[in-house]
Amino acid sequence: MAIMIGSNLRMLRSNSRYTLEDVAEIIGVSRQTIAKWETGETYPDIENCVKMSALFKVSLDALVKEPIQLLAEEPNDKGQYMFGIVKIGEDGSLPLPEKAKQLMEILPGDRMLLVGDRNQGIAMMKCDGINDYLDMEDKK
Repeated sequence: MAIMIGSNLRMLRSNSRYTLEDVAEIIGVSRQTIAKWETGETYPDIENCVKMSALFKVSLDALVKEPIQLLAEEPNDKGQYMFGIVKIGEDGSLPLPEKAKQLMEILPGDRMLLVGDRNQGIAMMKCDGINDYLDMEDKK
């Protein structure tokens, strides 16, 4: 059984937009300790694993031994997904992962509501039910 905690921790931290310093402060260790965990140089003790599992809302099992791709594809108990990291295009476009488009039933031409919070990040939501109305308004 492979221990996946380093790569999983790095991906979860990055997707949550936490810095090494942020996680270190929340968990109660140094930034260097988090960096060593992420590189696999050392492993966190069980108490710190429990704290990180709560912070990132994943099971201990998933944090420690699931390949990150499974973490990215499996919903948590609330039907929430982590689809991975995307890169903003040179033209400012934001490509959505195919898996996200499939699972969330996002089709070309759908409108998305985009909201942001400087501390929490950006969220996007499909405007179900309003797309037809907005299409009619565009034609007026």
